[in-house]
Amino acid sequence: MKAILKGAVAAAAIAIAAPAVAQDISVVVHGQANDAFWSVVKAGVDQAAADTGANVSYNSPETFDMVLMSQLIDAAVNEEPDGLIISFPDPDALGPSVERAIAAGIPVITINAGGAQGKELGAAMHVGQDEYDAGVAAGKALAEMGGTNGLCVNQEVGNISLDQRCAGFEEGFGGTVTVLPTTNDPAEIESKVAAALASDESVDTVMALGASTAGEPSVAAAKASGRDVNVATFDLSAGFLQSIVDGDAAFALDQQQYLQGYLSVSVMALQAKYGLMPGGDVASGPNLITSDKAAQVIELSAQGIR
Repeated sequence: MKAILKGAVAAAAIAIAAPAVAQDISVVVHGQANDAFWSVVKAGVDQAAADTGANVSYNSPETFDMVLMSQLIDAAVNEEPDGLIISFPDPDALGPSVERAIAAGIPVITINAGGAQGKELGAAMHVGQDEYDAGVAAGKALAEMGGTNGLCVNQEVGNISLDQRCAGFEEGFGGTVTVLPTTNDPAEIESKVAAALASDESVDTVMALGASTAGEPSVAAAKASGRDVNVATFDLSAGFLQSIVDGDAAFALDQQQYLQGYLSVSVMALQAKYGLMPGGDVASGPNLITSDKAAQVIELSAQGIR
């Protein structure tokens, strides 16, 4: 009898000491490899994985490629993870893959792009900002600075979030707005912005949709023109923040993408472990970063947190 009891106690001790089974979470986003914005998202994902103990895979296409991204989502669904986190920039292209995930009973959280469209398909929540409203706020701020003729530099035409940013900017700005389509190549963006400024001397405002890829090249083009052009951007980079401090740029809109990565993984881990899920979306932005705030966040931006 004592031997049996000892064996039972030992088995119980082993059971208590055994680590909990880690949750398997898949993250698939559209961000391109040369975009520093997405390295901050991944930093948040990695930190949340470390803090929660979840097994997290992170995948993205090398370019803005919705066919490849849908394939990455399908591959993630085939692995039957405990949760799927995606950005959702093109609902038409990605919708069938997301529907397969939800039909398979896999909880889905959207981040960064396509929150409303994800909800229509059954996504549990969204972590990000309302891109249209953020664009309106940016447009109003630039109009108050005297802007009347603006460019909206769109490096991913067809990305629903970036298209909404330009549409909101046009609404808030109230003046003339021309959408300047480009690739994600900073050299091309600088060249195209410079050409647009040279061809129309009435352009006094440039709204970029990504700090490192489009904002910094736009500042360079504006400075080279020798004209007084207000340049603003969505998102942050250490270089663009320094331009704000130096007076070469107006402001940046911060959507705190570190939170998008960190909070989505943390919530999904809690959902998988305890069935917990917030009752609504999380607005990670926008926050207007002007000259009085820029110096405070340059170091954090360089560290990959802001």
